[in-house]
Amino acid sequence: MKPVKPILFLLSLSTFIFSCGNNSEPEADKSKSKSLGFIESPKGFEVSIFADNVPNARQMAISPSGTIYVGTRREGKVYAIVDYDKDFKADTVFTIASDLRLPIGVAYRNGSLYVAEVSKIWRYDDIDNNFENPPQPTLITDDYPTEGHHGWKYIAFGPDDKLYVPVGAPCNVCNHEEDNPIFSTITRINPDGTNREIVARGVRNTVGFTWHPETQNLWFTDNGRDWLGDDTPQCELNEITSSNQHFGFPFLHGNDVWDPEFGDMGKSRADDFTKPVVELGPHVAPLGMLFYTGQMFPDSYTKSALIALHGSWNRSEKIGYEVVQVSFNADGSVKKYSPFITGWLQPGEEVKGRPVALLQLNDGSVLISDDGAGKIYRVTYTKS
Repeated sequence: MKPVKPILFLLSLSTFIFSCGNNSEPEADKSKSKSLGFIESPKGFEVSIFADNVPNARQMAISPSGTIYVGTRREGKVYAIVDYDKDFKADTVFTIASDLRLPIGVAYRNGSLYVAEVSKIWRYDDIDNNFENPPQPTLITDDYPTEGHHGWKYIAFGPDDKLYVPVGAPCNVCNHEEDNPIFSTITRINPDGTNREIVARGVRNTVGFTWHPETQNLWFTDNGRDWLGDDTPQCELNEITSSNQHFGFPFLHGNDVWDPEFGDMGKSRADDFTKPVVELGPHVAPLGMLFYTGQMFPDSYTKSALIALHGSWNRSEKIGYEVVQVSFNADGSVKKYSPFITGWLQPGEEVKGRPVALLQLNDGSVLISDDGAGKIYRVTYTKS
C-alpha cells in the first residue's frame, strides 16, 4: 500500500465508520492474567514496573540510546529515565527541567528534546549527554495561545519531519471559529518553529495521536464535552484523510449528538463534518495511542490501535481507567473494540492509577505512563 503525504491523505480506513452506540463499552475479554496484584491483561501478557518514581508521568519519547523522556502536567517537570544495564528497569530518573507550565508534551529529534508548554515550545540540544547538567533550552516558538483550559499539548514529529501541535478549546464548549480560529485545531510547524499550518479543525482536545504505519494518515483521540449526562456524548478516535477536514466541535459531538447551544449553527454544514472511526465511550477521556508494529505480541495485535483511557472525572459511575484495543479487518473496517489492560479501576470505584500515554520499545514491548500513581509500566508477552 503506497504511503501518502500527511496533508494529502488519500486513503481512508475510516470510510467504514464504526459506532459503538450511545452507551458503547468494549466487549468483555474472558481470559485474563493478573500482574502486580491488580492489573489484568489477556492470557500470556505480563505487566511489570519499568519506573516507579515518576510523579505525574504523561507523554513519553525515546532517544536512539534508549533514554525515555517524560513530560508532566501539574508537576511542571520533565524527566529523563535511564536504564543503564538494559534490563528494562529504570536505574535513574533525572529531572531535566522544572517550573514549566503544564509541560506534558515531549518529542525527540536529531539529538534534541522538544518540550511543549501551554504557549511555548523549547528545544534542549544534545540532551542524551547532559542529564545532570541540562543545557539552556532554545525557544522555538511562543506564538500559541496562553489559555490554560485544554492548553497542555501532546506533540510529535510526523513522517514529513514537521512538529504536530494541537490547540485545545479553551472551555468545555465554545465557538471561536471566527474570533480566534487557532483554537480547536491540530497544527504543524517546521522544527525551527516557522510556517505554522492548521491540519484539522473542530477538534475539542486531542492529547494523543500517531500515524498509521501503512497509509501515513494521522489518527487522533478526542475528548468529548462534559455536562450532557452520564452517557453522552462519546469520546472519539478519528482519522485525517484529506486537508481542511472539520471534526464537528463545537456543533456536533460523536456521530449524532448536536450541541444544545451550538448545534443549530452547524446543521447546515452537517455534510462537511468528519465522523469518528470509533466512538470510544462517554467521558472515558482517551489520551495516548499507538499502532502496534512490534514482533512480540500475537499477530492479532499487529497494526491494531492501542489507546489509553484516562478515565472519567464527572460521571456518577466511573468509567475508563484502562488500555483498549481497536482491531481492523483487511478492508480497513473496524473488527473489534475490546479491553486490553485493565484493573486501574477497582470494585467500589477505588482508583489505582490513570493510564496516559503509550510507547513501543524496540523489542516490541509497550510502556504505559500513569500520572495517578507516578509509574511507568512495561507490557510484555510470552506465548502460553
